[in-house]
Amino acid sequence: MDLHAQLKKSFNLEQFRLGQQDIIQSVLTNKDTLAVLPTGGGKSLCYQLPAVYLNKLVIVISPLIALMKDQVSALQKKGIPAGALFSGQSEDEKRLVFSQINQGGVFVLYLSPERVQKEGFQKWILQRPLALFAVDEAHCVSQWGHDFRAEYSELKILKKLRPDVPVLALTASATPTVLDDISKNLNMVKPQRLVHGFYRPNLYYQVESCENEDIKDDWLLQSIKQFPEGRILVYCGTRKVTEEVAEMLQSKFKNVDYYHAGLGTKERTRVQESYVNGELRILVATNAFGMGIDQPDVRLVVHYQMPANIDALYQEMGRAGRDGNPSTCLMLYSKRDKGLQSYFITNSDARPEIKDLKWRNLDALVEYSEGGECRHAEILTYYKDAQRLKRCGHCDICDPQSNRKILEVLSERNNSVKLVKNSSKKYKFVVGEELTPEQQLVFRALKDWRKNKANELDVPAFVIFGDKTLRELAQINPQSLDELQNVYGIGEAKIEKFGVEILAELKLASE
Repeated sequence: MDLHAQLKKSFNLEQFRLGQQDIIQSVLTNKDTLAVLPTGGGKSLCYQLPAVYLNKLVIVISPLIALMKDQVSALQKKGIPAGALFSGQSEDEKRLVFSQINQGGVFVLYLSPERVQKEGFQKWILQRPLALFAVDEAHCVSQWGHDFRAEYSELKILKKLRPDVPVLALTASATPTVLDDISKNLNMVKPQRLVHGFYRPNLYYQVESCENEDIKDDWLLQSIKQFPEGRILVYCGTRKVTEEVAEMLQSKFKNVDYYHAGLGTKERTRVQESYVNGELRILVATNAFGMGIDQPDVRLVVHYQMPANIDALYQEMGRAGRDGNPSTCLMLYSKRDKGLQSYFITNSDARPEIKDLKWRNLDALVEYSEGGECRHAEILTYYKDAQRLKRCGHCDICDPQSNRKILEVLSERNNSVKLVKNSSKKYKFVVGEELTPEQQLVFRALKDWRKNKANELDVPAFVIFGDKTLRELAQINPQSLDELQNVYGIGEAKIEKFGVEILAELKLASE
């Protein structure tokens, strides 16, 4: 039976989603495989189908008991043998799982990373006919990832115990640096790297700069009013702000609640179940909420505060529009948010090299927020997706008139950053910056240079410079490498990489 026939017979699916077949074929040829598929992209099929196709045991490492239970239940309903081992089970429940495995043939076994470390389990897997080890949420393996977990760092034992069994590492978002670290920490052997599906054409990306929390509230309230149907997720950076925003929304809308790690287990379970069964329409949460949650009808995701990095932003935005219908992702960005993330980095116990990467990741997100290029195209380039775009046609840069864009509420306190043309035909920015017509020509020339340089290096434009930096360059017009240090967003590393070219471009544009 070929793969498509097995897909139809066992999973009642007519075709593979983008990237799935490539990943499965890599696994079936016994290759270690690094696979990146976005949230909702169908990662689970990439280890479930090989179990059925090869009629063998597949072991899946997963961090969430709730996710294990959901997937086991779904497989059993399809008639595919599956089970999970986790804390809190009775001895009878565990014995039943092992009894089913001992019958031989296909079985998908879900485990926590902690269970892999148990001596009894390690001895047991030495004797089993295994098709595959699958490590789900594999970014947790990497010290550079946005959700590093110490218990994941010991999973390299899998390859030591069974070097004959391929390892499939799956994640929804990981930069090339993170993928390198995952490969190293899992002892993978020349893994095939397959990155697919970061382009979500049904999502509209929008970023708005806000001077203060009152302006954020205006944007948030307006966004909810524009989406009277479907679920809404609002992400905040701290527990305190999560509760404050939820209280504000509860005074204006129905079916609102909040979720963060400070809540008791029973309360977190209650909120999560209320969200899943549809009793809640608007949920305000920290990043503690979301992993393993797959609700199809989230029409709006709002980041009330900027997250720590682009990985976190992308993964949380990816919870919108799982059903493929149009949805909007709005990030409200302020200097105060950068200060909050800076505080988290400064006060963390991470090693110096990890802190340094966290600073660079934060700077990249700030530049993305302030950037002026297609947001979807920038994301695809950032992750080195197999697919690339020039313009998406559905973000605030490419289509600022879209009916999916959240509209600015015009009030005295709302002074969001945007480009407007005034009667004197100068281009004015809210932060008080004005570009004369001559400076505007320089600004455009610098943007062209940035785009060409980004294409040459195969990096997003925001990794080179954000729009704010280019505007200051056009205004200040530095004439030496020393003078470049006075420009926003330009440090020694950027001067070393691009300083000479920038000065040459400024000279050419001014002639």
